[in-house]
Amino acid sequence: MHDFQSLYAKSILPYNNIAEGRYYPRNYGRIHGEESTNMSDITVIGAGPMGSALARTLLRSGKKVTVWNRTSEKAKALVQEGAVFEPDAALAVNASPIIIVCVATYEISRSILGSENVAARMDGKLLVELSTGTPQDARNSEAWAHEQGAVYLDGAIMATPPQIGMPDTPVFLSGSEKAYQRSEPVLRILAGNLIYLGESVGSASAWDLAALSTMFGSMFGFFHGARILESEGHRVDTFGSMIADISPVFGQMIKHEGEVIQSETYDQPQSSVKTCMSTAELWVKQAREARINPDFPNFAKGLYEKAIQAGYENEELAAVIKVLRTGNV
Repeated sequence: MHDFQSLYAKSILPYNNIAEGRYYPRNYGRIHGEESTNMSDITVIGAGPMGSALARTLLRSGKKVTVWNRTSEKAKALVQEGAVFEPDAALAVNASPIIIVCVATYEISRSILGSENVAARMDGKLLVELSTGTPQDARNSEAWAHEQGAVYLDGAIMATPPQIGMPDTPVFLSGSEKAYQRSEPVLRILAGNLIYLGESVGSASAWDLAALSTMFGSMFGFFHGARILESEGHRVDTFGSMIADISPVFGQMIKHEGEVIQSETYDQPQSSVKTCMSTAELWVKQAREARINPDFPNFAKGLYEKAIQAGYENEELAAVIKVLRTGNV
């Protein structure tokens, strides 16, 4: 007997239809045959932290959800909440008109969906890919989905699992507008702030990576700032609270730099490369004096030095992007 089946067969949970590793709540309906379709509203492929959060939020909204995961262990809690666990990926895809995939990478997604048995069930399905990847990954996935006769929408969740289902949770989406319109009612259950970026399917991944670059770049700066304060005996949690309070000011600065780059108007600096270089030199000096890790200030100083060597010292800070453009392959 399957371990998961054995566990639930011995429990007092309200299940009465258990066959070959499939688990159905009593109020879900009878077990359908292998070729049946649309037994549930949505199938969620992947029961990691984010996939589980998606499935759980859909269940709580009253949707019938089928879940597939490589191991049954991660699906236990979802079954308790009313989901169907389907251990056969082909049957999981067959069970619903909308397939949401949320696994670590597009490669893993393809390894699940790309087998002959699973791919044969994709015809007519709406595939929403919420795994993490690049714009080219999205283009490849869209092409594959269309070859199988599926409608495709690509997405990127800009949130953590506890934020799923909240009205301000953002999700970038791109691909077929018809696919977006068809899936919007379901996706809005998962995130109130849906940002549809058009039919160019790589857009969601591009915006996701760009936003993550901004976030993690800021985080690295924050971590170095925390080391500066630790070296002087100050509290880091107070520093984090202060940054949260003044973050709108930083947002306006970033907005300004974006406008400068888009218009290519670097010659009226509010903050020049030369001025910012002096700040990087102070970071390096302080790190040396306090004997803390200098990697972040050395990285920033290196970029400023390249911009100055290229003749941009009296231009707006955003002129550093001209240095970054020279690194394109």
